[in-house]
Amino acid sequence: MTSSYDCSTEETRFEGLAHAQRAIAEQQCIVFPTDTVYGIAADAFSPLAVRLLLAAKGRSRTMPPPVLIPRVQTMDGLAVDIGDDARRLAEKFWPGALTLILHAQPSLEWDLGETKGTVALRVPDDELALEILARTGPLAVSSANRSGQPAAQTAANAQEQLAESVEVYLDGGPRPAESGSDEVALPSTIVDCTGSRARVVRQGAIALEDLRDVVPSILAFGQEVPVWQPGADSALNATASEETVSEETTGAAPAAEDAPETSAEDGAAAPGATETAADDTTALVDTTDATADETTAATTPAATTPDAPVVEQPAESAAPEAAPAVETEDSQRQDAETPRAAGSES
Repeated sequence: MTSSYDCSTEETRFEGLAHAQRAIAEQQCIVFPTDTVYGIAADAFSPLAVRLLLAAKGRSRTMPPPVLIPRVQTMDGLAVDIGDDARRLAEKFWPGALTLILHAQPSLEWDLGETKGTVALRVPDDELALEILARTGPLAVSSANRSGQPAAQTAANAQEQLAESVEVYLDGGPRPAESGSDEVALPSTIVDCTGSRARVVRQGAIALEDLRDVVPSILAFGQEVPVWQPGADSALNATASEETVSEETTGAAPAAEDAPETSAEDGAAAPGATETAADDTTALVDTTDATADETTAATTPAATTPDAPVVEQPAESAAPEAAPAVETEDSQRQDAETPRAAGSES
């Protein structure tokens, strides 16, 4: 039977945390607040519990949830081949609203869904969330809402959507704590760190400018890796600028669709309903919230005048073909905590 606890008092908080810990051990789902939105959580190492989480949200295995961890050091036990950029980002923004997609530790026996060998990790900046994680260890977490619905910013709203599919609801007040009742919470920003360059696959609470203060070469959402030019200044070839964003893509800027996850993850891989693919190595992430359909614009043919012969303009030196841009399919407005660090999370 579902239980709800008001964690504003010490007595009920302790009772609620104890019940939540038991529920996780029994492979059941719980709901608790994060620094972005409320999240639905399950034991990351229990395939059954993860399936129950996805079923509660109405999601499939193609949108695996991100994993929340209690401290930065836990990252080394769950991921491998962690680059310097990923470590710098984690040290600067954890705890906080940043989800990192990394190569998963192959020796771990877990099944988060179709992750393609990656995992999305985040350390939430929320006292109650960290207290739960300290008791349970890593949790698969997605925004506490049904897929396609706004992410819950209160425990009551989460219970309206998820009802009896959750064993324990921990009420820690509205999230984010400083937000107004009519303000939409931002999900975590999701950065894919599995390739040669870190790249944003869901823009969220942490701005690109802040990320670039730590990792100047990070690629913006939808930005392509700049083409190397022989003889060009080394700084030009080494660092991507805003102007390297592909001008050959059409369509409006990514629109928030479902509530961002992490998405609750915040959730990650992009929950809410976002699958994020970065090169062929990146997992589908619960990156609920930002969708960008990137299509290449057709080349404009040479201009012609009526009744006049078509004159071919001599081609300028052909530049090497640019690397394909990351494709982010369907992401939530705030199923925020992505992304799919494979999305989601708050």
